[in-house]
Amino acid sequence: MILLISDLHLEEERPDITRAFLHFLETRAGQAEALYILGDFFEVWIGDDAMTPFQRSIADSLHALSERGTRIYLMHGNRDFMLGKGFCRAAGCTLLGDPSVVELCGERVLLMHGDSLCTRDEGYMRLRRLLRNPLSLFILRNLPLSTRRKLARKLRNESRTQTRMKASDIIDVTPELIPRVLAEHGVQTLIHGHTHRPAMHELEVNGQPARRIVLGDWDRQGWALQVDEKGFQQAPFDLS
Repeated sequence: MILLISDLHLEEERPDITRAFLHFLETRAGQAEALYILGDFFEVWIGDDAMTPFQRSIADSLHALSERGTRIYLMHGNRDFMLGKGFCRAAGCTLLGDPSVVELCGERVLLMHGDSLCTRDEGYMRLRRLLRNPLSLFILRNLPLSTRRKLARKLRNESRTQTRMKASDIIDVTPELIPRVLAEHGVQTLIHGHTHRPAMHELEVNGQPARRIVLGDWDRQGWALQVDEKGFQQAPFDLS
């Protein structure tokens, strides 16, 4: 069994999500071969050198899971794209590129966070290109912690404001992009998060059936996609 989750947005202000996640690690994740976390694991991450006691406790819990035999893979999201090797070492996990093709129960599957698919949101795409530029990342990582905290708060507040103001189709993936992305990577299944719109979309690529599975976010309830001999199954669960 393999599990995939995304968009927990862990932060101290949401202890309900943290409790649910720790319970998830002790129960379902402990029975899995592998756990994939496809971005926005934390609400904000300003650098491995700024790891808080709360964030370190999460790393410790992941490391304990890896010590019990579950392989853990982590992908950057738009909120935590500065997660680095320091956190991965502490958490006992492997950092995945976005996108990545992996084999899940015998099928080659494309994994993405999903924000790079939202090409109709032109303002966000410009900001994404700027922030993910290697030079920008170098500068960000070398700014004083106080400056990084202020910048993170500013970007976070602006993101929330702009999201509320934008039409729902603008902040969703660009539908016509999906078949092209699947074909480019030679797969029939794409799994991503980011949009907070859990669903399984049936598609056709090069005359063959295909699908796009959108992982759910953890807010009013939790979501996990389970992949096993029965196929791909996603269902919500209570956070309490």
